[in-house]
Amino acid sequence: MSPLKHTLRGLLLSLWFAALTFPIMVIKVNPVEGTVTWRWQNALFVAGGVFFIYLLVQLALRHKAASKKAGASDDTGEQESFIHRILQDQKQKYLLGGILLAVAVAFPTFSSSYQTTVMTTALMYVVLGLGLNIVVGMAGLLDLGYVAFYAVGAYSYALLNHHFGLGFWAVLPIGGGLAALFGILLGFPVLRLRGDYLAIVTLGFGEIIRLILENWGEFSKGPSGISNIARPGLFGIELSLDSAIIYSYYLMVLFVIATIFIVNRLQDSRLGRAWIALREDEIACQAMGIDKRKTKLVAFSLGAFWAGIIGVVFAAKTTFINPASFTFLESAIILAIVVLGGMGSIVGVILAALILILLPEYLRELSQYRMLAFGAILVAMMVFRPQGLIASIRRTYKFEKPAPAGKPR
Repeated sequence: MSPLKHTLRGLLLSLWFAALTFPIMVIKVNPVEGTVTWRWQNALFVAGGVFFIYLLVQLALRHKAASKKAGASDDTGEQESFIHRILQDQKQKYLLGGILLAVAVAFPTFSSSYQTTVMTTALMYVVLGLGLNIVVGMAGLLDLGYVAFYAVGAYSYALLNHHFGLGFWAVLPIGGGLAALFGILLGFPVLRLRGDYLAIVTLGFGEIIRLILENWGEFSKGPSGISNIARPGLFGIELSLDSAIIYSYYLMVLFVIATIFIVNRLQDSRLGRAWIALREDEIACQAMGIDKRKTKLVAFSLGAFWAGIIGVVFAAKTTFINPASFTFLESAIILAIVVLGGMGSIVGVILAALILILLPEYLRELSQYRMLAFGAILVAMMVFRPQGLIASIRRTYKFEKPAPAGKPR
């Protein structure tokens, strides 16, 4: 296509996008004062921005096509990112881990309580993303109702604390265990399902849990929610609000480290390889003698366990929960973290969780365009980098012929 045709196509695309976003970006109605404000400059910004992005995309596609044509593309080189090269070197990996740990430990000393709370929330989503990464990223089971397990953990702590006075540390394993039990209960009926059918069943499960919590008032106090939930305890010491915020932050740092360690070990284990085999080809996986039912149930229950644990932390951190905290949007955000970071990639999921949770908090001035930007980023990622920000490297094994007797290998 000639440059003139590209320019005309870019102009038409920008005009179409400006017309599509016209009601949101241009018209502002004030129902209190009964006025309508026309923000025509926003239409110009949208059109100009889309045209500029279109030109950048075309340049990137041309560069990619030229690289392929010149034979400069190398499969291994494309998969191994800068982060992967650091992680393959033990010294650099430990150095990077030490720096990140030092920054994480010192973070509350040079930041406000608000910043610490925001970072605690981001770390919670890191653990949630790593938990869902087991189900979706490793086992390849599309779960759209993950927030239901999160709700089970949160309500377990809220109800046990409200009725029986149980503390945070006593309920933490109970909340995780109950969520894992619900994961097994969900896993049984979906053993034969996959793809879109599995997504619909899990979506329905998430909505059922939310509707039960919303309508069974005697059990969950309905939409009013449960308040005055106890914060995490520290050997019976009464903590001030600021101290409790810092304490919750350090708890989440420990949870993140433990989750990364366990998920990484699971990924390298026989079970982790079975999950990846299940994701790649379910029939071939079964033909190799892997128990499909057991593998799926373990994936569902482990993913649900992490969601239940973080649900307990969420209830203790906010001291108030209601069903509005566990809508489908939460499941979508956690799934977006896994997809954006890279299916099966631990580093990618961590990076994506920090980006998707921290950026909206620090860009509150643009909060009304948040979902628009959210969708645009996901569409762009699926088109230009479907493997995610930091894709997991596929492990390959090479067969080497043994050296003849008497000759060194």
